[in-house]
Amino acid sequence: MKTLYLECKMGIAGDMLTAALMGLFDETDDILIELNSLGIPKVQYCLEESKKCGIIGKHMSVLVDGAEEEPGINPHEEHHENAHGHDHGHSGGNAHDHEHIHESAHEHRSLYDIEEIIESLQTCKEIKSDIREVYELLAEAESEVHGVPVSEIHFHEVGNLDAIADIVAVCYLMHKLDPDKVIVSPINVGGGKVKTAHGILPVPAPATALLLRGIPSYQSDIESELCTPTGAALVKYFAFDFANQPVMSIEKIGYGMGKKDFSQANCLRAVMGDTMEDTEQIVELSCNVDDMTPEEIGFAIEMLFEGGAVEVYTTSIGMKKGRPGTVITCMCRLDEREKMLGLIFKHTTTIGVRENICNRYVLSREIKKIETAYGEVRVKRSYGHDVSREKLEYDDISGIARRTGKSIFELKKEMKEDLK
Repeated sequence: MKTLYLECKMGIAGDMLTAALMGLFDETDDILIELNSLGIPKVQYCLEESKKCGIIGKHMSVLVDGAEEEPGINPHEEHHENAHGHDHGHSGGNAHDHEHIHESAHEHRSLYDIEEIIESLQTCKEIKSDIREVYELLAEAESEVHGVPVSEIHFHEVGNLDAIADIVAVCYLMHKLDPDKVIVSPINVGGGKVKTAHGILPVPAPATALLLRGIPSYQSDIESELCTPTGAALVKYFAFDFANQPVMSIEKIGYGMGKKDFSQANCLRAVMGDTMEDTEQIVELSCNVDDMTPEEIGFAIEMLFEGGAVEVYTTSIGMKKGRPGTVITCMCRLDEREKMLGLIFKHTTTIGVRENICNRYVLSREIKKIETAYGEVRVKRSYGHDVSREKLEYDDISGIARRTGKSIFELKKEMKEDLK
């Protein structure tokens, strides 16, 4: 299975992801010409070599009206020790990216404005659909953070032309690479605080934190915003799974470099290769509790999922003295065992956890795209062991439901024929 693995030990941002994906192509000059022919107003992509901690990789710059802002100049930036000259939001507001002072100072785009730019692009409808869905994720996060309807959202940093360029480039390159599966490592979000158009915010910024919900991530002692909303939205849309690198036969490796220098190489690594896995060992951790409320159990389950659990579920049981109780079962990978044990003891009242090592047999999985009356929709296909089944991608269907006012059930029924 053709698999793309993204290693995010120094976070993820749009320009770093673009550059890393570019490193997977043999003829980068030709790909660069294709990107510059997409027709984003005023935008030009520039690819250059960059070295971090002795590693050669690529850095993608975006010029708007022929200019890119110099590092450290930012209309939304407070120059304090912890900020490291970063801005928030799009793929250029952190340790990795770029920002254009004239863009961020004057233009705040709505979803309608973004839609106009998307429709003007010289590319296929499948790529336009991907770009549109990424912005839907961003809009939903901004809507929840600010308490404003999606239709009234005006993008600040993520609406700048260079942020749009990053999202367009990643969607274009993903379409061109066409992996069967995209796996993303746990994401380093950095630490400290960041200055945004809305004021000084903690890292990760609120919109980023919402986008990372359900995605394994962690803070570090690097006082910088390593994961931007743009980066979070892109992996949320494209990733099939979030885990450490699977067993794979590696064919190509690309390094996308950020602008800033740290003691650790400031890069995102993209690995393309083949995986042939249908079985793995997994740890089953379980405990009995009889003194937790349903809300407390629900929160514990949420924390385990956010920590990277493969599956978490509960079973009702009868305990001593006739008391009703609950078994909380957490399934995780071998290298996540200690982390999951810590989370179980932290978020439950148990004083003991049982462990079983199991063989887990899984179907091979891939994502394909189908054309519907509402645009392109992703479909998850699972197959193997003489079984094949398909399922419409929830994020795509829910996005269409919000736009049209129809229920998910209606849309699934309408699209049933498209799956054939």
